[in-house]
Amino acid sequence: MKKAKLLWIDLEMTGLDPQKDKILEVAAIATDMQLNEIASFEAVVKVDEEVMKSRMVGEFWEKNSKSRDALMAQNRDGKPVAEVEKELLEFVGQNFGQEIYLAGNSIHQDRKFLEQEMPELNKKLHYRMLDVSAWKIYFENALKKKFVKPENHRALDDINGSIEEFKWYLTFLK
Repeated sequence: MKKAKLLWIDLEMTGLDPQKDKILEVAAIATDMQLNEIASFEAVVKVDEEVMKSRMVGEFWEKNSKSRDALMAQNRDGKPVAEVEKELLEFVGQNFGQEIYLAGNSIHQDRKFLEQEMPELNKKLHYRMLDVSAWKIYFENALKKKFVKPENHRALDDINGSIEEFKWYLTFLK
């Protein structure tokens, strides 16, 4: 029996505009509702170097130059986005039943990119999502409690951080 319910995804992109920017890196972790990891997935998406050079500019990328440089360096070993989507569909098929809830920080933004670049995967996802950022807003503003996670801007590190952050919020419910 397939136990996974939450598909934790983090994408690293060239920027935040799904019409102009591209997915560079994908990480996914399948968990049950108790946040037990069932399986994980990582992939690098091959992106045209000119797109990367033209889109990965500005204050954010200057501040995160180490991540930018690592993403650019690994690009040559990337796979076409259609191949990565196919692998993710296999990952989902192996670990999930009917309901697949997308989870993560600001997951609505990642979902826009999935709609644009991985439409078949997007079709399999439930319309409801678990957005850790909603919890962040409430805890920081109403309760004055803040979870501090590393901002590595690498997909697998970020998704593990999101799961840890959500676990931290849940400790306040006990």
